[in-house]
Amino acid sequence: MILHKERGTLNNLHEAVQHEWIETNGLGGWASSSISGCNTRRYHGLLVAATKPPAERMALVSKLDEAVVIDGNRYELGVNKYMDNTVHPRGHHYLKGFSKGFFPEWTYEIPIAGFTPVQLKKTIAMIHGENTIIILYELKSFEGFQNLSKVQIELLPLLSVRGYHSMMHANDAVRHEAEFKNGMFKTNLYDGTPDIYIHIPGGDYHHHPSWFFHFNYEVEQYRGLDFEEDLFNPGHFSIELEEGKPLAVVLSTENPEAKNAVELFQKEKARREKLIEGQPHDETMQQLILAADQFIVKRSGSSPTGGGREGATVIAGYHWFTDWGRDTMISLPGLCLSTGRYEDAKKILAEFSHNVSMGMLPNRFQDNNEPPEYNNVDGTLWYFIAVYKYLQATGDRDFVINELLPVLKEIIDWHFKGTRYNIHVDDDGLLFAGEEGQQLTWMDARIGTWVVTPRMGKPVEIQALWYNALKIFAELLCMNNQQHDAELVELSAARAKQSFDGLFWYAGGNYLYDVIDENGKPDASLRPNQLFAISLPFAMLEGKKAEAVLKITTEKLYTPVGLRSLPPEDVHYVHQYGGDAWHRDSSYHEGTVWSWLLGPYVDALMKSEAGSRKSDAVNVIGNFKYHLNEGGIGTVSEIFDADVPHHPRGCMAQAWGVAEVLRVMKEFGLHDAEGINVISKKEMSEI
Repeated sequence: MILHKERGTLNNLHEAVQHEWIETNGLGGWASSSISGCNTRRYHGLLVAATKPPAERMALVSKLDEAVVIDGNRYELGVNKYMDNTVHPRGHHYLKGFSKGFFPEWTYEIPIAGFTPVQLKKTIAMIHGENTIIILYELKSFEGFQNLSKVQIELLPLLSVRGYHSMMHANDAVRHEAEFKNGMFKTNLYDGTPDIYIHIPGGDYHHHPSWFFHFNYEVEQYRGLDFEEDLFNPGHFSIELEEGKPLAVVLSTENPEAKNAVELFQKEKARREKLIEGQPHDETMQQLILAADQFIVKRSGSSPTGGGREGATVIAGYHWFTDWGRDTMISLPGLCLSTGRYEDAKKILAEFSHNVSMGMLPNRFQDNNEPPEYNNVDGTLWYFIAVYKYLQATGDRDFVINELLPVLKEIIDWHFKGTRYNIHVDDDGLLFAGEEGQQLTWMDARIGTWVVTPRMGKPVEIQALWYNALKIFAELLCMNNQQHDAELVELSAARAKQSFDGLFWYAGGNYLYDVIDENGKPDASLRPNQLFAISLPFAMLEGKKAEAVLKITTEKLYTPVGLRSLPPEDVHYVHQYGGDAWHRDSSYHEGTVWSWLLGPYVDALMKSEAGSRKSDAVNVIGNFKYHLNEGGIGTVSEIFDADVPHHPRGCMAQAWGVAEVLRVMKEFGLHDAEGINVISKKEMSEI
């Protein structure tokens, strides 16, 4: 279950910074960087805390750079890039290996004249439910150790203390004072910000506050954003390392004095071992289960009516997303049901039910106590799918009927009479959605007032979701002994399906139109949205037409890491995602590959009437596996370039990407016992 990067990759800084690691804490906080140790994003940091879980995150500690001193010789292990691309120090040259099992681990190898190299192992763990990081340093035995006077490690904390979207610049307001007693360091740089504790048992502290200037974050530069930051250093720590005796360093926003760091680490390891206990012995699945754990977080008191209720939600992606309704409902089956986390699923469904307004789920919850946004049409409909799959997995009839069915009825009623953004059931029984300047579907890029893919009218996947919402609602009404009401809803579903059959088939292309716009004009853009007419629990499209859609999707949109949002032949196709915000947003759904769409693609394969397609579905997973060892190691990127080699872009860890691959693996038994077969992008480009 361990992913590796070897010396050749690690010593090549250009290559090493393309790969990232992340540790999370179930509160919305994290520790993350590139595997080289060089921060390349404003979002990288050793301690990023969610001050009001899962929101209002603050980047507190950017780095803890190490130097090893052996017999008076100093070896810097840190890596930083400054302005003009100056790299100092260049500690990546000492890296021998990186691995990701339950935790990210690094092995440094320091050559000593006349001796075998000194090896230092470093492990980083974030503790679930706490804004606490543990770093374990372990000096490995080596020949000639007894002939060295001592091996000492020096630790240099670089503090940011800012909102996670912001950047720190040198200022006079920073508080220089710090406390250090019995190995415990404490500081607070600004009033109203969290305390920072660093515990180094047996260590010494040397106070010399100063600024480090002009750190260069190259990913931010690539994204056309502010990419330069200054960091504050209060001083440095030093301690002698002993062979066979790990040094456990703790960073936290709470005083960790009463805690045993090694025991805390072992408890966290046991928690993660339990996550994969009883799951299929498949290394890909195990890594995805661990990745899934990172997105399920605590949310407290988000009901419009207040109260002290503690709920749960899903972080849509790291590093910059919070919890989004659409992403949460799409992700819930994979993150929670496929992993047996039924109580988390129940909390999430209940939490969102308390935030339904005018028959709509929030599109996203905002920071700083701002009200939720409701600008989406599909998240609410995905809620029905999540509820249905929860019921199938758990049989929890009482919760669904007594607590959720009234909410689902409210949603259906609002959609029939009309709600925000002109969302309403049209005369033909299909669902209309949209207003000028609004982006309501998952293809939601907007630049100023320009909606890149407006899709106003009747988008194809919205009709499939609406039909499924009606079918699911009718089934639940029957379960609640409301047969007459269920029959009326079934009539509405049948009418919607009949209208869909007459409007959406594009005979000239042998596939489904993407949208029937507000003027009744069909949009023949070939997009993956049509797959949902096949893949959802109640299919709107079957037989030869479904096979035709699957065929053209495979030929034009399928890649090893997801589905393109447009085919290369389309005039609007953009082969690479990148550049400033305008270029990124204008290409977001214009060819860019989306990992989460592998889920509905596999669903469609498995529903195929052209014979068993399980072997094709197994190949889809096999082709995808290499990605777990690139980008965010052990997780799934949000998007990829449309053209080979499909470089990962966007969020380095995306909930629905992890969830949908995990879901179909578990649901259709697509796992195996062969482990992760990591192959090169060159090999993948030939598939």
